Amino acid sequence: TQAIGEATMIIRRGDADVMITGGAHSMIHPLGVTGFNRLTALSTRNDSCATASRPFDATRDGFVLGEGAGILIIESLENAQRRGARILAEIIGYGSTADAFRVTDMHETGRGPIAAMRAALADAKVAPQDIHYISAHGTGTEENDKIESLAIGTVFGDLAKKVPISSVKSMLGHLIAGAGAVELITCVLAIRDGIIPPTANYSTPDPNCPLDYVPNKPRKATVRTCLSNSFGFGGQNDTLIVRAFE
Repeated sequence: TQAIGEATMIIRRGDADVMITGGAHSMIHPLGVTGFNRLTALSTRNDSCATASRPFDATRDGFVLGEGAGILIIESLENAQRRGARILAEIIGYGSTADAFRVTDMHETGRGPIAAMRAALADAKVAPQDIHYISAHGTGTEENDKIESLAIGTVFGDLAKKVPISSVKSMLGHLIAGAGAVELITCVLAIRDGIIPPTANYSTPDPNCPLDYVPNKPRKATVRTCLSNSFGFGGQNDTLIVRAFE
């Protein structure tokens, strides 16, 4: 997400006409699994692997590692029009913060994610009511999902319970460095196809996560503007906003 945001800023500054950007990671290896397991970040639901990734559910117990990559071509409008590109969406907002609270945890107030979302909204010059879908970081750890829900509630206020939110990590696992790019692509597809992806394996509501997580089934909707969150280890917090191109 940060790579995409910084690439967007490079184009805005006029330092490049087109950027190839995104992320990839291959973590299903003894070293990767052992490292995250020592952090107690992984689900131990080994008797039910297919449903182990359950973001925002009261019975969540950690994330499931996945592997994948997402690459985007982003460019100035002038360059896209000059080459006759099929424009899928436009990136209109980017916010990046570093709360530097703890290597593995966000601050309990959600101050970093709150600041990142507010910065992205300000950069995009849109209000919370203009957002039709939020692609959550939604890892499935107890603290992440609780604090992200708190942060969304703080930024969106009374609208927080009305905007659809989901985590595709429930279906793909956590792609680590590939996650943000794949999740932004998911937002672009939601805009293109008018379908909001669900949060799979959601069965037991958590009082600390009281929002609309689009449980278990995709939802048809008119989606024009999406907000995508990525909150990394070490207090990295990045938010992108994409909108249908008109």
